[in-house]
Amino acid sequence: MLFKPITMFMFLIFIINIVLVTSADLKPGYYSKTCPQAETIVRDVMKKALAREPRSVASIMRFQFHDCFVNGCDGSLLLDDTPTMLGEKLALSNINSLRSFEVVDEIKEALEKACPGVVSCADIIIMASRDAVALTGGPDWQVKLGRLDSLSASQDNSSDIMPSPRSNATTLINLFQKYNLNVKDLVALSGSHSIGKARCFSIMFRLYNQSGSGKPDPAIDPGFRAELDKLCPLDVDQNKTGNLDATPVVFDNQYFKDLVGGRGFLNSDQTLFTFPQTQGFVRSFSIDQNEFFKAFVEGMLKLGDLQSDQPGEIRKNCRVVNPRPAPHVLY
Repeated sequence: MLFKPITMFMFLIFIINIVLVTSADLKPGYYSKTCPQAETIVRDVMKKALAREPRSVASIMRFQFHDCFVNGCDGSLLLDDTPTMLGEKLALSNINSLRSFEVVDEIKEALEKACPGVVSCADIIIMASRDAVALTGGPDWQVKLGRLDSLSASQDNSSDIMPSPRSNATTLINLFQKYNLNVKDLVALSGSHSIGKARCFSIMFRLYNQSGSGKPDPAIDPGFRAELDKLCPLDVDQNKTGNLDATPVVFDNQYFKDLVGGRGFLNSDQTLFTFPQTQGFVRSFSIDQNEFFKAFVEGMLKLGDLQSDQPGEIRKNCRVVNPRPAPHVLY
């Protein structure tokens, strides 16, 4: 039994490309020669998405968190289920929550037209997340690029790793520490909830049965609780959404001001003010927006440095891995 020489040669080149590129260092301007317009293309599509539906850019910003915490920033979040693999989109923390994957599809299509096979889906997430913040009034920064796309995804890993809206500060601190993210990083990155919405599903227990008490969370400001009761009554469609802070389409420090006032939407947000170890940063960021912006950028860069130790590729379609060449044999 022999491999056809040319087919075998092409197969080996394919494997070598997968393995060798994984050691590439992340750096700013990674595509400056291979696809110099890459970042402009991403931002242009994000501008269009923002004009169509402001919530969509907030959704995309959260992709970086949900992707990078699960086996590093490798675009595994974007893979659809297959007959042999359960992807991460239907993981417990993602199902009925993450959305706007079609915007990433639109970005990838534009990049493939300009620079076929060059820009990874993992890097698209990083660029688009940055742009979501910058386009809604937040800081802008230079991102490091050069990631590869994973060859698989893990629904179980995503379900096991990503925190619940019910999480308290201790749980969040412990999770972030596993990724070399400190308490300041945790509080600053939680400021991603400066834009966007969340579902009633995520707060029903806070309103009606906090910690199994049959009562609302006492940390909720009474006036705000009345607003939430009206938004999310017991018989509500729990997919109904509410604003994560008082300025849901503007990236600012209002989120922290709301936490100080007991008006945090999610338990995992309000706990940052009720817990002594995180409260000081919440107060500080509520007073000084520039300090928050600086800490947020630092946190996003650290989050973006989380890397997979697995081989990867540049996907042509962010939803599926590239077709594998099958070596032909002669008998």
